[in-house]
Amino acid sequence: MRTIFKPVLAVALFLQFFGCQPKKEGSIKKIDKQTVMAEVVGKDVQLLDVRTPAEFTAGHIDGAVNFNIKDKETFLKQISALEKDEPVYLYCKKGGRSNSAAQLLRKEGFQNILDYSGGYDDWTRD
Repeated sequence: MRTIFKPVLAVALFLQFFGCQPKKEGSIKKIDKQTVMAEVVGKDVQLLDVRTPAEFTAGHIDGAVNFNIKDKETFLKQISALEKDEPVYLYCKKGGRSNSAAQLLRKEGFQNILDYSGGYDDWTRD
């Protein structure tokens, strides 16, 4: 009995510490216009405009790609092409849709999500 107990205990301890690690949940950070200007403008980053295509066509931050959060199925396909370990910057009109997109990105395993909560309205304000 004793000869079986030690190996079973060793395996149980190993699994406890190494085999059952919880999935690391990504972080969502709210950012402002100054942060976008410093970290995004003119840089090669993952910048998502989550508004509708019509809103995007009417105007967007340079370098942004349009991933419409209102079309969830297409949105999920589009984000699958992104690098999960690289920062992802998000914005919408005022911050509501980008917050929803940020939650979805975190659920899909993205680690560093930056939500421009002022949105495009703030961006175009002087």
